[in-house]
Amino acid sequence: MRANSVAENVLGTIGTVCWTAQLIPQVWKSWREKSTHGLSPWLVLLWGISAGFFGAYAILLNLNIPLILQPQLFGFLSLVSWGQCQYYDAKRSRAAAAVMAVGVMLAVGGFEVAMVFALRPAHDAGTGAGTRGVQFLGIFSSVLISLALLPQYFEIWQHREVLGISILFMVVDMLGGIFSDLSLAFKARFDVIAAVTYSLVVVLDGLVLLAAVILNPRARRRRKGENVGSGGVAPDVPSSTTPSRVTPPSTSIETKA
Repeated sequence: MRANSVAENVLGTIGTVCWTAQLIPQVWKSWREKSTHGLSPWLVLLWGISAGFFGAYAILLNLNIPLILQPQLFGFLSLVSWGQCQYYDAKRSRAAAAVMAVGVMLAVGGFEVAMVFALRPAHDAGTGAGTRGVQFLGIFSSVLISLALLPQYFEIWQHREVLGISILFMVVDMLGGIFSDLSLAFKARFDVIAAVTYSLVVVLDGLVLLAAVILNPRARRRRKGENVGSGGVAPDVPSSTTPSRVTPPSTSIETKA
């Protein structure tokens, strides 16, 4: 496909907007429900860590600005969600959860900056070591993104439905991958590693959505059947809205010896 910098940046910007907003529904859902039950903390933690690898990769390869911003925003929101998991599900104090989340953010950011400064001279010089180092960053980020969803698939299998995950989050995340893939198609030199990373997001998110479409209706029917079954037996103890039967006082008179 012919290179088109305008199309590349427009599509990349749309992808960035999607990946900026993607985790907002998830963060909002967790905050509103005061629960992250069903959301694997490993999913958002590994996603946050992967952003450091892919962020350095995008900077070193001089991808368009929207695609450079994507991993930064993606990693930040992922680690905010991970902090919520520590607070709501792991029952840590708010201060401890915040310190943990900010600490990981600083570590990931420091790693990204270190990789850029360490690899840029060798990469710009065109040495084999520099090229292999940059490729490793891109490939390893793809591996982390893929591995991150395995614990979430286990959660889905364990509960036999998709719990704790905002469906809107998954849809927007998948759209971000699609538009980012399309932006690469208009780049002068197609980046295979970046395309694999974005495509993995699309496929793996799609599997979660497919599981929600298939399993969640079954789970609702299963719960409905359980409620009907349990409601068929009347309780022995009267409820607070049921008048209680009062035994009248005895009218018999005790005779003294």
